[in-house]
Amino acid sequence: MSADYLIVGQGVAGSVLAWTLQERGKNVVLVNAPNRPSASRVAAGIFNPLTGRKLVRTWKADELFPFLKQFYGDIEKKLNASFLHFSTIYRPYRSIEEQNTYLALTADPSIAQYIAEPVDNQSYRPFIQNPYGGLEVTRAGWVDVPVFLKAIQDFFRQHDQYIEADFDHGELVINAEGVEWRGQTYGKLIFCEGPHAKDNPLFNWLPYNPVKGQVLDVMMDNYRVTNIVNQGIFIMPVESNLYRVGATYTWHDLDWQTTEDGKAFLEQKLQAVLKIPYRIVGQRAGIRPATKDRRPLMGLHPAHPAIGIFNGLGTKGVSLAPFWADQFADFLEGRKELDPEVNIERTFSLYYSGKNPV
Repeated sequence: MSADYLIVGQGVAGSVLAWTLQERGKNVVLVNAPNRPSASRVAAGIFNPLTGRKLVRTWKADELFPFLKQFYGDIEKKLNASFLHFSTIYRPYRSIEEQNTYLALTADPSIAQYIAEPVDNQSYRPFIQNPYGGLEVTRAGWVDVPVFLKAIQDFFRQHDQYIEADFDHGELVINAEGVEWRGQTYGKLIFCEGPHAKDNPLFNWLPYNPVKGQVLDVMMDNYRVTNIVNQGIFIMPVESNLYRVGATYTWHDLDWQTTEDGKAFLEQKLQAVLKIPYRIVGQRAGIRPATKDRRPLMGLHPAHPAIGIFNGLGTKGVSLAPFWADQFADFLEGRKELDPEVNIERTFSLYYSGKNPV
């Protein structure tokens, strides 16, 4: 056998799963099409335990956040890389009403554990509109996704376990022992193709709900806020005087092109919260691999148990991937069943109701 696993796609999902299986002693080969658009390479990589206007705790936050800290930290040490950045997230209140609502919510211990007190609102005031003050969310931060992906790619390249290629399904042979591709055999094939999975004939029946997002790169010379700020949009420090601003959410015009509308929307939001001048130096667009029920899609094909999928991580890929890759690896190795909330078995009716299931 050429390898235990062939993983197609080297975005966040594929990279995390490949590393997880490799660390368990499995022989993994990664296939990646470098010229294919990638949502991961556009993503800001923010991880945040409390999200949305209603300050909702991220699904399974108590499990995800300790796990991701350990996971990315271990890779940094082993690969001598630096891509994990911790930061509080400052959320200025929009009104007295919002202030009262949020303060009431923080009485809940499950929310309070992620809130910093006290908050030095004055330190933000020269740069950010915060007449009503704000709160700080802890245990947050961001993963520099391009640096992380390069570290993983370099590792697999160095071990001759990385193939640059467009995966052609016509070259795939499925048999009782596993799969064959380009003359090599693999115990299992796992697709981690992000938004491109909708074009995969083996998994195009899954309930994808892709979301287009755009971000801006802006330069500011006198901005002294080192934390992430979030009020409708995020302002995230990247490096000296460079900041990322995002993001838009649209479910139409699902292409990889930036738009003037997207830029105008982000600028309007930015100008409402920012007090100092800025200049735009870049704009990018990506398509997030979201799902109808906002839960990941993972599991094995109903007709071909040697073929699986690890996808649908949506906007929270860097948070979800480490924990769920570990769970998926346990499942693939026969150690435990997958959580029904993420197992694609929940959608098998869509496959069996199809006219020509593969």
